[in-house]
Amino acid sequence: MIKVLKPGLATSVQDLGREGYYHLGIPPSGALDQYALRAANHLVGNPAGAAALECALVGPELEFQQDALVAVCGAQMPALLDGREQRPDTAFTVRAGQVLRFGFPTAGARAYLAVAGGIDVPEVLGSRSTYALGALGGFQGRKLMAGDVLPVGVPSGKTRAGASLPMALRQALGGEVVVRVVPGLYFHRLTEAAAQSFFTQAWTVGSEADRIGYRYKGGSALSFQPREQPFGAGSDPSNIVDSCYPIGSIQVPAGLEPIVLHRDAVSGGGYAMIGTVISADLDLIGQMQPNQQARFLAVSLEQALEARRSYKKKLACLAKLFG
Repeated sequence: MIKVLKPGLATSVQDLGREGYYHLGIPPSGALDQYALRAANHLVGNPAGAAALECALVGPELEFQQDALVAVCGAQMPALLDGREQRPDTAFTVRAGQVLRFGFPTAGARAYLAVAGGIDVPEVLGSRSTYALGALGGFQGRKLMAGDVLPVGVPSGKTRAGASLPMALRQALGGEVVVRVVPGLYFHRLTEAAAQSFFTQAWTVGSEADRIGYRYKGGSALSFQPREQPFGAGSDPSNIVDSCYPIGSIQVPAGLEPIVLHRDAVSGGGYAMIGTVISADLDLIGQMQPNQQARFLAVSLEQALEARRSYKKKLACLAKLFG
């Protein structure tokens, strides 16, 4: 069992998510950085999709009530065990009674704490991931609070303290991020100048960025082609008649601030989707801190599929190393 002494800013239980219910309005949820979650789980001998803790920007303070093997991957957020800093991307032992807390991240926004055996909360619709807006899954359907006691499953014993990710499989975080985008169904609604400026100017992550969506600011407003709005679309040119939203889709309400929808986003609405962040780059979005800069790069569907193949190859290397 693990007792939460301090919850951090937005710590929640997440696994790889619950697929298959988006058409009913239930988003997949799950780790915003799927690679970091998988890496942390592999280091402690868990299945790749075991439930772990997603720690956003300000990490929690946890008291372990039993010996445990743990690993922290993702954001460069120092893990301090009774005040002693532990090696990142490396499994280490925590003894009963010890307290684990986190320093502020120097790069990245979300660290993933995996515990051998996994966080053993009940599955809801096939997943232990937290969807806080729907009070679904995770620990009582919400982010963690002080006083919560988390159950831990039975460790597999497949790895031991000192297991570490090779440098080639570690993530490079920080600095300006280039995010690849496939232009979307409504990209043609932008004027030629707006379409060009969206991809040429730098954008800055807003403080409102969360699991639902990442808002970007600082660029010039994007204009839309004039047209007579169809019935039900509203008067704003960025509005459309309701449509489905894929994860990673980009909206620009009123043409002012692009929003990249992420894993807790609603499944549809009335804003034009000018593009979609490719699946291989969604982890990058979840690791961006407020005020960090990004540029969007237009790619073809073929390039997006090739990037997905490369991403899956990296996941296969990770699994093989600890399989």
